[in-house]
Amino acid sequence: MHVLLRTDERSTRTRSGRVRGVRRRALVARCGCGRQRARGARSGWRESPVVPSAEVGYARAGRASASRARGASLEEEIPVKLSPVLALLAIAVATSALAAGPDPTAIMRRNFLVGKVRDSRADVTMTLVSGSGTRRVRSTRSTSKLQPNGIDQKRLIRFLTPADVKGTATLLVEQSEGDDDIWIYLPALRKVRRLVASNKKDSFVGTDFSYGDIIGHKVEDWTYTYVGAEEVEGLTTHVIEALPRNDEVAANSGYGKRKLWIRVDNDVAVKGDYWDTAGSLVKQFAARDVREIDPAAHKWQAFHLEMKNTQTGHSTAIDFGTLDVGVGIDDQEFSERYLEKET
Repeated sequence: MHVLLRTDERSTRTRSGRVRGVRRRALVARCGCGRQRARGARSGWRESPVVPSAEVGYARAGRASASRARGASLEEEIPVKLSPVLALLAIAVATSALAAGPDPTAIMRRNFLVGKVRDSRADVTMTLVSGSGTRRVRSTRSTSKLQPNGIDQKRLIRFLTPADVKGTATLLVEQSEGDDDIWIYLPALRKVRRLVASNKKDSFVGTDFSYGDIIGHKVEDWTYTYVGAEEVEGLTTHVIEALPRNDEVAANSGYGKRKLWIRVDNDVAVKGDYWDTAGSLVKQFAARDVREIDPAAHKWQAFHLEMKNTQTGHSTAIDFGTLDVGVGIDDQEFSERYLEKET
């Protein structure tokens, strides 16, 4: 950008031949998009609001005009230049920001929280379908409560039917600052078993969802790349690729890469592809019937979720029957003692 000072000097002489006065009339600011002119009044110069640096140019022009030879009017332009280095840097920063697109980590943080309400109670059906088409249906009761930090959640899932899994219960407690806590109660053994981090890759009570899929993958354990935007069933989604931050995360989760399609309007994941640590596609996820379950807090939940194992052909569907939010749930429901209750 150039700032140009234009002076129109008109001088009058005394009888002794000396210059009596100089009238400066206009300052012009010029940039690549055109010209802007600020005119001085006939009675004298009026300060232009164009740029503060113009005052410096104005003073220099005054000194230059005083040293010029006597004579008629003259006109000159004095450029004040923005540093080319700063100009190029500004262009580079703007171009980089546009090319990078939305922040994928920020999107994943919003996705991680979008379904977490203060507390909830739900009746949920799980339908397991084998590669040959054999179906098994399980009914469950799920209870959740958000912890004081507003991020971590406690969740208890109890199986009600059929008889071979009745009474089985899992307690999942998220821990932002450490390993999540996972307990499972097996009625046949009448014993509570605590799982470790490496168990997150294991099947969740025989379904195609892993324990890690159910409790949720920690945002900080993965690095993200924004792939672009795509439509899924008529809705615009962010497409994000996630890679495990280290070998331990890959080993514990069982995934070498995840690719997620997250709705732009509400941050709900509606599609996902999962690769194992050997680089082969192992699972595909889909979510439908997305509803706003807490309008005041802008919380959303998909009422139908599916996970299919592409290597075995087995799949699991999770369907919410009822879901009540803000019902008031006591903390004691998320204890090992309560986990052992079979009713």
